[in-house]
Amino acid sequence: MKLKKIPYELSVCKVADVSSVDLGGDFYFVGRTDEEISLVCKTSSVPSVTTARDDGWRGFRIEGVLDFSLIGIRSKISAILAENRIGIFAVSTYNTDYILVKEENFERALDVLADAGYEIGG
Repeated sequence: MKLKKIPYELSVCKVADVSSVDLGGDFYFVGRTDEEISLVCKTSSVPSVTTARDDGWRGFRIEGVLDFSLIGIRSKISAILAENRIGIFAVSTYNTDYILVKEENFERALDVLADAGYEIGG
C-alpha cells in the first residue's frame, strides 16, 4: 500500500463558527458536532480567531480511492504507529484516510511504516 506525504505543516483547531474558515483554501477539514466545530488546515491558513489551536502536525494520506468494503487499513497503520509510541490524529474523506502525527515524530513514523512494507511517496 502506498502512502503520500502532505507537503505542508498542519494545525488542528477549534473555532466558534465556520465564518472564520477560508472555505476557498486548497486543504482543510471541518467537522461539526453538537459540542464543537473542529478544523484541520494548513498552519498558514489558520483563522485569526480560534477557541483552541494545536500547531506542529504533519501528515500523509493513503493513496487511491478506498472502497467502503475494505476493512482494517487505518487500524493496521494506527497499530504500527502505536507500537512505536507515535500518537495520531486521523480524518477521513469519501475517498481515503489521512493520518497526522506531530512534526517531531513524522520522519520516524514514515520510517516504521516503510519498514512494515508501506511505500512512501512524496
